[in-house]
Amino acid sequence: MTATATRVLVLNSGSSSVKYQLLDMHDGSRLAVGLVERIGEETSRLTHTALTGDSAGKRERTGPIADHEAALKAVAEELSADGLGLDSPELAAIGHRVVHGGLRFTEPTVVDDEVLAEVERLVPVAPLHNPANITGIRTARALRPDLPQVAVFDTAFHTTMPESAARYAIDVETADAHRIRRYGFHGTSHAYVSRETARLLGKAPEDVNVIVLHLGNGASASAVRGGRCVDTSMGLTPLEGLVMGTRSGDIDPAVTFHLQRVAGMSTDEIDVLLNKKSGLVGLCGDNDMREIRRRIDEGDERAQLAFDVYIHRLKKYIGAYYAVLGRVDAIAFTAGVGENAAPVREAAVAGLEELGLALDSALNDERSDDARLISAPDARVAVAVVPTDEELEIARQAFTLVSDNSLD
Repeated sequence: MTATATRVLVLNSGSSSVKYQLLDMHDGSRLAVGLVERIGEETSRLTHTALTGDSAGKRERTGPIADHEAALKAVAEELSADGLGLDSPELAAIGHRVVHGGLRFTEPTVVDDEVLAEVERLVPVAPLHNPANITGIRTARALRPDLPQVAVFDTAFHTTMPESAARYAIDVETADAHRIRRYGFHGTSHAYVSRETARLLGKAPEDVNVIVLHLGNGASASAVRGGRCVDTSMGLTPLEGLVMGTRSGDIDPAVTFHLQRVAGMSTDEIDVLLNKKSGLVGLCGDNDMREIRRRIDEGDERAQLAFDVYIHRLKKYIGAYYAVLGRVDAIAFTAGVGENAAPVREAAVAGLEELGLALDSALNDERSDDARLISAPDARVAVAVVPTDEELEIARQAFTLVSDNSLD
């Protein structure tokens, strides 16, 4: 890596999409962002926005993009048109979001053949995500074999959980043989938000205990003590925990046996039910919190029920993680719902005054893209809204790794 190489391209490869951002780690600024969607279809679309230079602005191209290799080549062409190509000497690394790193990958890792093989071995515990992540890495390595490819794992931040939090109470030999344990997800978001919350309080991360509530269509909570995760709501898969847009969250495992025996449902049908037809959409037919709130205002009882179930589960986790941490300095709301839905934040904190939690209604209702405190002035525990930035977190981790390596 040259001394002037300060840029990191962040890739998030899905099964039929690639999200990307090019960041300059000199100041954390974004140079370009984009999305390739519907890969493999006739209606593929690439949306690219340059954020700097004479070509700043948004461009779109439509038409068939056969596979991820073609998608990344198209991304490279768009970046080159802005003078930001993959062949630039200013590019220090490509950072890849990888959903599952198991227990081996506890920190960002430069990808080699051995690392890639291990990520492949983890496919059975992340069949919907790791294959697409692997495809993105392979394609990027082929395009720039000389450039460090850094995998940043969603699960890594949660590997500091003690065994008492990570273990399920099932036969140990069976669990170990099949890698069954609680891994947690959204780790890059929880890492970023917990650290930014400490900064907002004017303290070092190691001096702060934070409950992070990542509330989007997927949702998870974490208990972070002194910058280290000690518990999180998602488990072996992203299905466990909070009520989500289409996922059930916590459920009695015997429900699956009951549905097999009484309803005659197959394993695949139950999988679809719990992951895609449950949560808010299962309760009321909508997974958009804005629409649910609109329906509540019109007196819709199913929407009200969905909201109440969502909040009840959220409160349970706040209380549980308060008990786990013992002392809580702040609760941080983040992601689409957490950052934008004031009624959710209000309802989640309501009635918890004995725990030191209280909102300032005016601050809670205020719209802002900045990290901010919304707690009442005399509240013992700070309540914050902290916009997450997973791409910046991935870029930071990747750049720190290759910068350190360059000094060896």
